[in-house]
Amino acid sequence: MASPLEQFEIKPIVPIEIGGLDMSFTNSALWMTIAVVVITAFLVGGVSRRAVVPGRWQSAAEMSYEFIAGMIRDNVGPEGRQYFPFVFSLFMFILLGNLLGLIPYSFTFTSHIIVTFALALIVFVLVTAVGLIRHGMHFFTYFVPSGVPGWMAPIIAPIEVISYLSRLISLPVRLFANMMAGHTMLKVFAGFTVALGVLGGWAPLLINVALTGFEVLVAVLQAYVFTILTCLYLHDAIHLH
Repeated sequence: MASPLEQFEIKPIVPIEIGGLDMSFTNSALWMTIAVVVITAFLVGGVSRRAVVPGRWQSAAEMSYEFIAGMIRDNVGPEGRQYFPFVFSLFMFILLGNLLGLIPYSFTFTSHIIVTFALALIVFVLVTAVGLIRHGMHFFTYFVPSGVPGWMAPIIAPIEVISYLSRLISLPVRLFANMMAGHTMLKVFAGFTVALGVLGGWAPLLINVALTGFEVLVAVLQAYVFTILTCLYLHDAIHLH
């Protein structure tokens, strides 16, 4: 029986080597491409008709748009509207990556720390750039909150810097760990179902069905958490505490 961790193995589909570097098109890249294609088809198809009375497809596209717009409005403020394309793209990419990974024989690219770290790094660089561009050197006052006595600044500042840098760890690890753990559990109970056969396999099968429903919830929740934390980081960069 295959190992529960075998599903996370990255395999080349189109081998490509440039200058000694492995640039192969892998199963991970394939499912990222599929996610982008599905998102594009969903949004373009949803808004193509623009009916006065929207159908289900158009309603779903409009709801996803308004959901992220409301999240930015509530957590960043009016200044956050210019970052809507980035935040919306981030949410949809992570959501589709999580959900597509639940399809049998697919690949969950959000279960790899290198992918989630790359997304977190993009968020980190963007937020830091926004803070520096908007506030200049005044941005560094973020690490010494207002009202802190001067004698405590040498203590508080390093703590704030460490907390700020820890976003590069907490943000990607939370997503990758939840995806990897959930899919591993599904694979383990699926193995129990096959091993126990027709007579004893019904119990782990029922558990697997329940876990699948739970994993759908986790997939949506983790995309939401990643996105709302991005909005909160943008709020901090724009408003500085």
